[in-house]
Amino acid sequence: MNDQLLQTAGAAVLARHKVLTNTYLLLALSMIPTIIGAALGIFFQFSFMAGSPILGAVLFLGIAFAFFYGIEKNKNSSIGIALLLGFTFFMGLMLSQILQVALGFSNGVEMIAMAGGGTAVIFFVMAAIGNNPARDFSSWGRFLFVGMVVVLIACLANLFFQMPALQLAISCAALFIFSAYIMYDINRIVQGGETNYITAALAVYLDIYNVFVSLLQLIMAFAGERE
Repeated sequence: MNDQLLQTAGAAVLARHKVLTNTYLLLALSMIPTIIGAALGIFFQFSFMAGSPILGAVLFLGIAFAFFYGIEKNKNSSIGIALLLGFTFFMGLMLSQILQVALGFSNGVEMIAMAGGGTAVIFFVMAAIGNNPARDFSSWGRFLFVGMVVVLIACLANLFFQMPALQLAISCAALFIFSAYIMYDINRIVQGGETNYITAALAVYLDIYNVFVSLLQLIMAFAGERE
């Protein structure tokens, strides 16, 4: 009986390790279309509904949620992977807009590199904390979700108000929330709460993406040098 329990527990640990490994591999792969999309967006000066930011935000959310639905619907097949990579390419195009703004500063390249390095440090630290099987962060889920909704509402509101101070507050809050989400999402895999690596990769990808954007916005606000 004890041997059977040990075998069951061992199989569960191996399954979680496999999900985590595949999540990291797919996450690394997803960075390729993101970089390609961002590079193409910068080259062609991509601008997504720049004349109407409110309509652009609504259209962006519509496209994003369409991808989310498709990925979730096909998360157990290779179609889900293809949709995820398509989504990350789209997000790379969207990312090119803030990168173009950053490159308008004389130290734009340095700021982008600083944001990238900071994001990498945050990811590795928070992932290491979340990867501890002895710690369970499942109780953080509701708090983080509420925080994310508040940030989203504040972002939409600031499309009307265009307040720099509010934007800084949003960036600070988003940086904290999505950094914590990295820890939470990795921990969910370790604890067996997430068993699909495509869904897991999408969640962690969005965490990293938002951390990078928030960090870059803060760096531009405090360290940007006009030419």
